[in-house]
Amino acid sequence: MKRVRYPTFLAVAAALVLTPASVMAQDNPAIATEATQPARARNIILFLADAAGVPTISAASLHGYGEPLRLNVQQWPHLGLSETSPVDDFVSDSANGMSSIVTGVKTRNGVISQGPDAVRGQSDGAPTKTLLEYAEENGLWTGVITTQSIADATPAANYAHSNDRGNWGPIFVQAFTPRFGDGVDVMVGAGRQQVGEQLAALGTSFDALSQTHARPIYATLGDVPAGNMRPVVVSDAMDVHAATLRALDILQQSPRGYFLTVEWDAHTDDARAGLQNVVDFDRLIAEVQARVDLSDTLLVFTADHSFGLQVDGGRRGEPLLEGYDAWKTSDDGADLVRLENVLVNRTHTAEEVPVLAIGVGAERVRGYFPNTHLFRVMMDAWGW
Repeated sequence: MKRVRYPTFLAVAAALVLTPASVMAQDNPAIATEATQPARARNIILFLADAAGVPTISAASLHGYGEPLRLNVQQWPHLGLSETSPVDDFVSDSANGMSSIVTGVKTRNGVISQGPDAVRGQSDGAPTKTLLEYAEENGLWTGVITTQSIADATPAANYAHSNDRGNWGPIFVQAFTPRFGDGVDVMVGAGRQQVGEQLAALGTSFDALSQTHARPIYATLGDVPAGNMRPVVVSDAMDVHAATLRALDILQQSPRGYFLTVEWDAHTDDARAGLQNVVDFDRLIAEVQARVDLSDTLLVFTADHSFGLQVDGGRRGEPLLEGYDAWKTSDDGADLVRLENVLVNRTHTAEEVPVLAIGVGAERVRGYFPNTHLFRVMMDAWGW
């Protein structure tokens, strides 16, 4: 009878150690699934610098630190360039820009999270499901923070659907009648007077909405009681730094994870104000980054569209915005602003905007892509 030689324990162990996972996976589908399964995000934070194209990001570093590549987000390892056009034009506004990012569907300028079948101000298109709505459907906690009106295009694209970005009253009301889950958990933004006026035109008010939905709408962040885990604040002026950290403190208590989007205006109609906003936003992002676990959290920084700014002069050791004070005192509202080292064309532009990412799933950000790709990046990070 033929003798069968059985491998020793050490030989088997050595074979397992030395056998590539790919080879083992061919024989065992369970191992294949486990070996190739990408890490999934529990939390996603989307930072949106409104109008911060590549030139603005570059100029912000020069303005804030006197050197290039000094922003925190410029140290993030994953970088792509996002194309922002709507379906019919080359240049995007914030409505199409943000809607495309959070729904994966390009639309028309002025339209908020509806398909391109919408006609602005005339007829609705098909509502497009947003990242925030997916998060709500899956039991995550959600937050929307902005320096702008809470009903303006960028924040509204997360929770509302409208054929006209100017309908702030009807847009804001949608936050209290969500299509999925219980709606945005933490909402903080500006625009109290304008939103209030439009609510009055609809025959309602902040107080009436608060009573109907048993959810107070506060005028300042300081008015929110410490124990309120679902605060809504519509103020006259915004401290986005304090609001973001407050939102993070709340959302990090979620048992299933969270989705947070934070907008900070970066339009450079006023070059000093716009560039300083980017510097301050970047410092806030660094604080947030230090408070999260990047092994289960994806951070994404981008813009909804670019803006007409270029640096065409300047020297190290000298202020980038030389001539700004003289311009400020004599600003006549002209479209073109000529400073010593900076030229500003006060308009949105069509070039791609930067996308920077860090954390779980960040490797999906690379190369050139349409802004709708960012929706897929974040959905893939969640594994949905």
